[in-house]
Amino acid sequence: MRDVLYIEDVDQAVALLHPLRIDLLKRMDEPRTCPELAAQFDTTPQKIYYHVKALEKAGLVEKTSERRVRGVVEGYYAARARSYWLAPRLVGQIGGVNTARDQTSLRFLLNLAEEMNDDIGRLGQQSEAGADVPSLGMSAHVYLPDGGRRAEFLQDVQQMFQALARKYGIPPDEATDELLGKAFRLILACYPKDGE
Repeated sequence: MRDVLYIEDVDQAVALLHPLRIDLLKRMDEPRTCPELAAQFDTTPQKIYYHVKALEKAGLVEKTSERRVRGVVEGYYAARARSYWLAPRLVGQIGGVNTARDQTSLRFLLNLAEEMNDDIGRLGQQSEAGADVPSLGMSAHVYLPDGGRRAEFLQDVQQMFQALARKYGIPPDEATDELLGKAFRLILACYPKDGE
């Protein structure tokens, strides 16, 4: 069983995003039959079978074995992963032109967060395949009570970011595939904590 299954396909997401199917996946950490699951959910095996087959068709569960019980073949099904991670682009952007215009910096931050989520989901798959994925995460709380202090902070951040980009960045005229294949992405986000 994989740790994470990254879902980029709309059909997979539709199959997953059903309350009963999510609950089924939580109970399928070990191979289970539809009658076993039906007893846990106090419903019919036929109803469970319908949802398990939809999950199997979407590649979210797999049949691990089967046995014959009173002339009927009974399958054992297990979840393919411990957790399922939806690609942010599946949700899309909500809101019209006015929303985007009014919240330009927040929209940019959301786009960065979506890109980062997408990148990390893909890297998680590489990590599970045995690849070494070096990464680094940092977080800090800063106090910016007024406009003057915020402007000073912004200037400091811009200078620091530019210094890092100059020291470690790849000049556009030197950006070969080999160098870009070894590149890291540095993202800095600053937003009010808890909407304060």
